[in-house]
Amino acid sequence: MHRRSSGFSVQDEAEDPLVSRVSTDDGHGASAPVVSEALRSPVTAPAGCVDLRPDPHSSTPRSRNSSAFRTPSSSSSSSHAPSSLSSSSFSSSATKSSAAMMPLGSRQLSLEGSPETLRGRQSRFRSPWSCSLLTLSVALSGLGLLLFILHAFIHRPVGADGCDVPVMSPTYIRMVEFDAEHTRFASKYNLFLYREEGVDPYTQDNIGLNGAPVLFLPGNAGSYKQVRSLAAEASRYYREVVQHDQERLKAGTRSLDFFMIDFNEDMAAFHGQTLLDQAEYVNEALAYILSLYHDPRRSRRDPNLPDPSSVILIGHSMGGIVARTALTMSNYQANSVNTIITMSAPHAKPPVSFDSDVVHTYKQINDYWRAAYSQEWANNNPLWHVTLISIAGGARDTIVASDYASLASLVPETHGFTVFTSTIPDVWIGMDHLSITWCDQFRKTIIKSLFDIVDVRRPSQTRPRAERMRIFKKWYLTGLEPVAERTLPHKEPNTLLTLEANTNKILAQGERLVLRGLGNHKEPEAYLLPIPPQGVPGKKFTLLTDQPFDQSNGNGNLEVLFCSVFPLQAGHTTALFSMNMDLSRGGSGSTRLACKNAAEDGIHLPASTPSSKHPFDRVRPFSYLQYDLEDLAEHQFVAVVDKADSPSGGWVIAEFSDSSDAVIPTRVGLGRLLSAGLHMKLPANRPMLTEVKIPSLHSSLLAYKLSVRTKGCQEHPALFAPLLRQSMPEPHESKFFVNVKDVNVNLHGVAPFMPPPLREQATYGGVSFQLWSDPTCGSGVDLSLTVDIPNSLGELVMRYRTVFAAFPLLVIALVLRKQFKVYDETGYFIPFMEGLNLCLRSSFPLLLLALSLFASSLASSRRLPPSDDPFHWRTNATETVIDFTKNDLLLGAQDAFFWFLVPLFGLISVGEPASIFDPDAETTDHQHCYSAAPRRDGHPVSVCIFGCVYRADCDLCAGAVACQGDETGGAFKLLQLCALDPLPHAVGASD
Repeated sequence: MHRRSSGFSVQDEAEDPLVSRVSTDDGHGASAPVVSEALRSPVTAPAGCVDLRPDPHSSTPRSRNSSAFRTPSSSSSSSHAPSSLSSSSFSSSATKSSAAMMPLGSRQLSLEGSPETLRGRQSRFRSPWSCSLLTLSVALSGLGLLLFILHAFIHRPVGADGCDVPVMSPTYIRMVEFDAEHTRFASKYNLFLYREEGVDPYTQDNIGLNGAPVLFLPGNAGSYKQVRSLAAEASRYYREVVQHDQERLKAGTRSLDFFMIDFNEDMAAFHGQTLLDQAEYVNEALAYILSLYHDPRRSRRDPNLPDPSSVILIGHSMGGIVARTALTMSNYQANSVNTIITMSAPHAKPPVSFDSDVVHTYKQINDYWRAAYSQEWANNNPLWHVTLISIAGGARDTIVASDYASLASLVPETHGFTVFTSTIPDVWIGMDHLSITWCDQFRKTIIKSLFDIVDVRRPSQTRPRAERMRIFKKWYLTGLEPVAERTLPHKEPNTLLTLEANTNKILAQGERLVLRGLGNHKEPEAYLLPIPPQGVPGKKFTLLTDQPFDQSNGNGNLEVLFCSVFPLQAGHTTALFSMNMDLSRGGSGSTRLACKNAAEDGIHLPASTPSSKHPFDRVRPFSYLQYDLEDLAEHQFVAVVDKADSPSGGWVIAEFSDSSDAVIPTRVGLGRLLSAGLHMKLPANRPMLTEVKIPSLHSSLLAYKLSVRTKGCQEHPALFAPLLRQSMPEPHESKFFVNVKDVNVNLHGVAPFMPPPLREQATYGGVSFQLWSDPTCGSGVDLSLTVDIPNSLGELVMRYRTVFAAFPLLVIALVLRKQFKVYDETGYFIPFMEGLNLCLRSSFPLLLLALSLFASSLASSRRLPPSDDPFHWRTNATETVIDFTKNDLLLGAQDAFFWFLVPLFGLISVGEPASIFDPDAETTDHQHCYSAAPRRDGHPVSVCIFGCVYRADCDLCAGAVACQGDETGGAFKLLQLCALDPLPHAVGASD
């Protein structure tokens, strides 16, 4: 048999056991062990002092796990018997004999041990279920906190699901000729072409390629059929809209040919090599797709158009990472990809970091992209013509944290950006990980933006990079962001507005325009707002209406023009204008204004009425205009033209406001927010738009509650209900709240483990709350912001999913270390709960304190200049701040305020292993139980031999215990003795 020794070899043949197995028939067919003479005479001797010192000539090593006595081989004179108790049972006569030889009450056997021995002896008698009050309280507190966090995560407010279900008729054509001659993964992956049944013309011989190629890449264990919602909308939109627009056709707009790859539902998120294999296959598929357009049998394109040289990539989840990886592979064909759109793709960090290959692959990909965009010259940047758009679903996505979709650390704002679905105009919905692929409102916006960037007159099949970025910002951003572009300064006047010389529709400087109802004059009417002179700081023009803005020559009820005086002098002619709007009514001395239509810069806002519930309600949105005074430098008037010829229920509010009144900065910290909250009152004479900026609100780990209280209008009904926008500058996350009263605020800002952004100032800009309210009501607005602690705890789940598994492993390792340490000192392997109790009283608090201080120092060092930062690594001269790994350390928190997360997770990590502790397994592991023969009453008997505790002063093993008991719960009688061997055996007697 195998035994553990203390570094010495043990000869089993040299053992003379003190308890030998001898077959003794007692009439019941049972055999009983017989105590050898080596043990019998000393025990039965009446002497008060027994010499149990080991033989000085013996060299037999001690083994704490041995289950039998060991005697020097030189003193062995009899036949060698087994060294441990076997499965043989006791007979009743043998039991009585043993009891007679070793009476339980005998004083000769009562040997007192040291205090350490007594403590070890008490601990071994303790039930595995038993634990100290400290351990019990800490474990229950940690387990209760964990359950509370999970409950808060499940029930946290993430917004309603407002996605409509799309309609489609899919047909998938497999590219069977894309076989082993083109790729070594032909037997593993497949390439398909999508055709919308009844919409896309195709035959078995000609698959009908006619437009710009698009390749869809599914995510981790995803299906290639997820493309059907996007592809179906592309086919239907082209047939119903684009095909009938001759201007767009002349501009190079054509249909979209959707291809997709079947990755056989591979787990790319868990295996780095799978990620590389898929990227290699994508590059080979790109080359094959481009070759199809050279074959006239498969293409119906105009032969005068150039053959495509690039493909648009759309990736869902890990498919977006595969798309970026493809551009780093050696088999990538240069410029074969210039546009990538990803949905819920974890760009910044791998979603799970269990596989080192995935982490290493991510590092290689991100380093390549950062290095490419850090080149000074465009010729040295292989990604110069690539635009990357990352779209995240927000808090509803519980598969991939939307923080990881950020491109702030990878791509400059000239080549890409991150946006949330709640930001996209006319969508305004947060989406989960799967609905982002099929949501009807979202897919319509994606397809419209793709048609706007397509230009088949160019080999790249798309417009230039700068123009693509402008189009994507127009479709995906609200238009309220600082990076949003305005077309008005770049346009030429196209409308000549003629007014009466003595018109009384010119408002005074600084006066607000309010129209309650359109068409009251039953003829077109123009209202002029004078533009303040340049040099006045902080002036901004805002206009809000429930009517859509009318283009020039349109049939709408409202048109907004920015005008300057147009004098009729020699050389000037009215033929320069495509639109002549004469409102002079034939009077003499009329005034002529050269105007620009502002409809292209119109911004859609969710309609907010007293009956509104969600921003995505199926009602016509509000129309909004906003310009800084610098954008209106060449203009003198803003003309709001009411073109309705009959009374209608529309309304308009327009004004110039000062930033001192419209923007309210706050200097409140997280500590004050947590203790007292933030409370403010907006005056009754406030502007229509009021913005509250809170720079300290930038962490993804905290949730808040915002209360908006209005007192109602005094003289007349409000034109609209208060509308609130929550926004951050980076990433572009906006949330709208209609008919706002109470708001649950959560955000995706500075998140744990995220690499620092390319522009540090953008990350710490904080949250802005923009409130549109009716300024004509004459009543104030009360705002109250407090920290929502329960929902803040729920935010920890998505950001620290791996920590909930890693920290308990640390606790288990500490307890196991303590168990082995006690075992080395005493020879007794203490139960898990007892080891946990010892850790809680010694090393664990010190460890948490050290880790808390370390976390605070890491967070504080991020605010220091590189020269003063003690963690600034200078090992590589080419290393940039993006490559630093400080954000990967410990909890990855980037704010010293969150130092308390270390003890919080420490408390949880104690409750987790304690809740799954199995005392039965501990009993089996740490005591040796042997079945014995049944007693005379028929009940079974078991003999349990525990470990022993050494006595260093006399080199003895004291406290070894053997017990007998029945399985019906009868009492045990315990026998203690000292012997020469580390694991002595003793025989107990039961009643």
